[in-house]
Amino acid sequence: MKPRATIVETASLTRRFGTFTAVDAVSFTVFPGEIFGLIGSNGAGKSTLVKMLTTMLPPTSGRAVVAGYDVVRNAANVRAHIGYVPQLLSADGALTGYENLLFAARLYLVPRAEREKRIRTALERMGLAEFADRLVQGYSGGMIRRLEIAQSTIHEPPVLFMDEPTVGLDPAARHVVWAHVRQLQETLGTTIIMTTHLMDEADQMCDRIGLLHSGRLQAVGSPKELKASIGPEATLDDVFASIADTGAGSEGSYRDVRQTRRSIQSHS
Repeated sequence: MKPRATIVETASLTRRFGTFTAVDAVSFTVFPGEIFGLIGSNGAGKSTLVKMLTTMLPPTSGRAVVAGYDVVRNAANVRAHIGYVPQLLSADGALTGYENLLFAARLYLVPRAEREKRIRTALERMGLAEFADRLVQGYSGGMIRRLEIAQSTIHEPPVLFMDEPTVGLDPAARHVVWAHVRQLQETLGTTIIMTTHLMDEADQMCDRIGLLHSGRLQAVGSPKELKASIGPEATLDDVFASIADTGAGSEGSYRDVRQTRRSIQSHS
């Protein structure tokens, strides 16, 4: 039987900061068209791992290939084939939705003749067409997140990275964002790698999940498989609790809490 093709692959990927190992020999594969979730508590290594896969941070050792390109040797090619939605605010509130997308189209070198069509399509896809000419500073948190997704996919990359895509959003806005992310997967065949600490989000959104703890990849599987490994009535919270230390030290330092709250405030 022919092996299934992969679009993202890591082999013993490691990142150290001095004597501290943030990501410890992580190996996994992601298949084309799937939504792959990285879950774990603050400090588990999720964001560091994504930064390496998006070429923002060089690995200390190990190897990673994204969309067929090595993240170290072919960093420019990797960047041309991915989109990235950061946790922090990336849309410009002083510009309209349309103007933000025009800037993104230029940044991603979308040919001039295609820009208008791409922008209008992206606005329609994210349910923002009627708000195209409104300043983004007047958007709700959910609308801003959808605009940021549109910005990061204006060049229709095969792989989209999303860091905590619904942080700071209310439940209704979260569900709208989820619906539009699913639409990206279904209409464009986009492969999506997302980090989250919300177990219900991972359960509903992800085809497969990698569970990180203390920089190590502890388990990989579909939500159904991971829950079944614990018991018939298990939830993803139960899976996480069985692997991760949920004691007083697991929720991050004062600095971690401050950064998380700043991020949430900027999206609310």
